[in-house]
Amino acid sequence: MAPAGRSERPGDGSPLVRAFFEKRENLVLFLAARTRDMATAEDLVQDLYLKIAAQPPEDVKSPSALLYRMAGNLLIDHVRSRQRASRREGQWRMDTRVAGAEEEVAQEPAADDVVIGRERARMLAEAVAALPPKMGQAFRLHKLEGRSQAETAQAMGVSVKMVEQHISAALRNLTQRLRP
Repeated sequence: MAPAGRSERPGDGSPLVRAFFEKRENLVLFLAARTRDMATAEDLVQDLYLKIAAQPPEDVKSPSALLYRMAGNLLIDHVRSRQRASRREGQWRMDTRVAGAEEEVAQEPAADDVVIGRERARMLAEAVAALPPKMGQAFRLHKLEGRSQAETAQAMGVSVKMVEQHISAALRNLTQRLRP
């Protein structure tokens, strides 16, 4: 619903609004040539309309010139806003960059990587739990707890050769179970 005293028809109202609707396509092309993006140009023209529609009707000597000046000012504001956003993003990247990394790396893993990692860990835990007892014990002691083969053999009361065989068999078994 239009405010009192204002018509909803585009042709009515102030000379500036009438000029806007007459020059709308040219304004879009004017801004598109400068932004090299038709969607941004359309957004800026929409912003221009909102600005002029909110103003009370006034007598303007050259409505077209004023529209192009206002469009140019909106473009400058848009460019400055994008530059500020770019600087903020660049600063954020520098603040969250891992020291010494050749490639840009965020310190936190992506959410989907966390979910995938948890799922893989769950599947591995289930597969290790399903190993035969001695094979599972050798795998856990050596691979998960980080004990040497000699320490694992001593803890299990078997030879180092037997530990090697258990670990090798466990790796084959886990590889087969976890293969996609």
